[in-house]
Amino acid sequence: MSRITLLTVVGARPQFIKAAAVSRAIRASGDFQEILVHTGQHFDDMMSDVFFRELDIPAPDEHFGIHGGHHGAMTGRMLEAVEGALLKHRPDWVLVYGDTNSTLAGALAASKLHIPIVHVEAGLRSFNRRMPEEVNRVLVDHLSTLLLSPTRTGIDNLTREGIVEGVHHVGDVMCDAMMFAMARARLQSTILATSALSEGGYVLATIHRAENTDDPTRLARVMATIINEAQGRPIVLPIHPRTRNALARSGVESGAIRIIDPVGAIDMARLIDGAALVMTDSGGLQKEAYFARRPCITLRDETEWVETISHGWNRLWTAPDWVSPRRDIDDYGAGDAAARVLDAIRSHVGQH
Repeated sequence: MSRITLLTVVGARPQFIKAAAVSRAIRASGDFQEILVHTGQHFDDMMSDVFFRELDIPAPDEHFGIHGGHHGAMTGRMLEAVEGALLKHRPDWVLVYGDTNSTLAGALAASKLHIPIVHVEAGLRSFNRRMPEEVNRVLVDHLSTLLLSPTRTGIDNLTREGIVEGVHHVGDVMCDAMMFAMARARLQSTILATSALSEGGYVLATIHRAENTDDPTRLARVMATIINEAQGRPIVLPIHPRTRNALARSGVESGAIRIIDPVGAIDMARLIDGAALVMTDSGGLQKEAYFARRPCITLRDETEWVETISHGWNRLWTAPDWVSPRRDIDDYGAGDAAARVLDAIRSHVGQH
């Protein structure tokens, strides 16, 4: 029996982390082969290449180097490039992750060529259509053949939108990835020592979303909130290029926040694992904090990961306090989501 060819489209840091877990499962499977396409959405060494090195992801088969510009222009260039890769490689399935412009471009290109699409992280909703990510995830879900949700809430969201075929609850591949990264980080990372941080004695913060960086008034409020919630503990903020530029442009002061350059996957896992508190506007980091069993404050007005709030590990920055006692989130699985992704694809082979 010939192997099933998956063409995977990635482009941004969260996708590299998720793809690492599934790519390891693919290489171990014997009945799948992967063609890896990198759009270039995140492009410098500390936002891209370091994740391939540290998480044992094979070098991309195609790398387009597409980044910058407005959403429409970027997505259009990616769409044309991904279409070319699909015509060249003729995969059986196209695999996309999450909600970035790379995700949308991969799904659109595949749908135009009638190639079935697997969407990992299907069904997530913030119900805020002003977020580009929300628009992307809704469109990709309605284009996909297999919709692999990390949560039962995601499946409920899809059902409300009339999507019931090809829907599977597989757990969260970020759990697989974080377990791998934390184990490696505890052996290899020296970032706590080199940054003079004590285990459990500091706050880790990240900011990158346009809603927080593009408005100087809101950015100042975000920075003040981080300092206030830290309650005198050291704060470390690995800075996203967008945030660095926004701070320089706006003149907003960082105050007591210690700003450092972006870090790789292993050092970031160690920073999360050792933190007393995580504060972030990243969807992925909210869950990585949970997988390390660290409380998180989300610097947004809503979150797709409602389970982290209902189970007491997360709260929105607008909320006055934690809403419930902390307990485990069964939906995310036990580190076996990547294997369940491949099982779901196997179950549909021959139907498309």
